[in-house]
Amino acid sequence: MSEALFNHRRDLAEGWYWLCASNEIRRSTVEAVRLLGRDLAVYRGEDGEIVALDAYCAHMGAHLAEGRVEGNHLRCFFHHWRYAADGRCDEIPCQPGTPPAKARVQRWPTAERYGLVWLWTGAKAAHAVPEVPELAGLECRSWRFSRFRKNCHPNVLLINAIDEQHFHSVHGLPGDVLQMQARPRSTANIEFHNVGKVPAKNALWRLAGRLYREALTYRLSYWYGSTGFVTLGPDFLHFHILFALRRGDDGETWGQAVALTRRRRGPLGWLFDRAVLAVTAAVGAYFARGDTRVFQTIRFDLRTPIAADRAVLAFMRHFEQQPRADWHEDSTDAAATRHLHPVAGAER
Repeated sequence: MSEALFNHRRDLAEGWYWLCASNEIRRSTVEAVRLLGRDLAVYRGEDGEIVALDAYCAHMGAHLAEGRVEGNHLRCFFHHWRYAADGRCDEIPCQPGTPPAKARVQRWPTAERYGLVWLWTGAKAAHAVPEVPELAGLECRSWRFSRFRKNCHPNVLLINAIDEQHFHSVHGLPGDVLQMQARPRSTANIEFHNVGKVPAKNALWRLAGRLYREALTYRLSYWYGSTGFVTLGPDFLHFHILFALRRGDDGETWGQAVALTRRRRGPLGWLFDRAVLAVTAAVGAYFARGDTRVFQTIRFDLRTPIAADRAVLAFMRHFEQQPRADWHEDSTDAAATRHLHPVAGAER
C-alpha cells in the first residue's frame, strides 16, 4: 500500500508548477532554479522560448546555469559542450563528429501564463496551464501582488480557503454564510462552490445581501493540490485570484499570488482593469494576513474530523487519486551545494 500523497514531504502530483516570473528570465540569459528538490538550468533563447533543462552537464556534472546562451542553445562553462533546446548535446568542441547519444540532459515542458513561467513535472504535458473557469478562453490582465514563504505544505495552504470554520473563528463571518460544495471536474481538478446565502441578521448584512441574487459568490478551482483559483465578489463584478504554490526542500511553501481580470478595451478599459486588479490584490492580502501565524507553526494532522470538515475531506480524497510525478529529490549533499534562483529567497 503506497504512502498517502497528501502533505507528503517528498512526492508530488504530476502537473504544472510555477518557477518564477516571466520577466525574471530575460532573453539570452540562463538562471539556476531549484524546484521541489531538483536543480534546473532555465533559459530564454533568442527566439524568446523558455527552456528548462536538468542542471548538471552530462559530461562531468558542471552546473549548466554557469554557462551561456548561444542563440537557442546552452553551452556549458566547463568544457563548452553545447546543448540544444531538447536537451541533446549537439557539439563537443574537442571531439569532431556527432556526440554520443547518452550525451543529453532531461528537458521539461514549460509554458508562460499570467506573467509566470510554469513547468510540467513529467515527460509530456497532459493539458495546458489551467485557467479561471469563469475566464476560460478570454484574454486576461494579471498583476503579481505577493510572493511569500509559509512553514507548511502547499496542500495545507489550499485547505485554508475551503475551511468553513476558520472564516467564522478567524475572519468573523457569520457561521452559516459559507457552505462549501465539492465538485470534482477531472483527476487533476476539483472545484468548490459556496451555496450559503447572506444572512439577514442586521441592516448591514441585509444591504450586502442585495448584491447577490442567490448564494454569496465564493468559488475555488484547485489543480494538483498546489495551484488554486479563487473567485469572489458581488454579482455585478467578480474578483479572481491565482495562488501558485510549490513545496520547498524542507517542506515549506513558496507562493506567488496573482490578481486576474478579463481584458477590457481602450484607455478607459485599461484604467478600469487596473482598479479591479488593485482591489483584488487588497482583498487577497486582507485574508492572507489573518492566517499567517497559523501557517508558521501548524503541524497538520486531521485526527478528529467533524461534519464542518466535509470540503477539506473531499479535497484530500480527490488529491489521493492524482498520479505521482516521477520527480525525486537530490541527495542531502547535493542539496547543500545547490544553486538558488535569486528571486526565490525573499519573503514578502
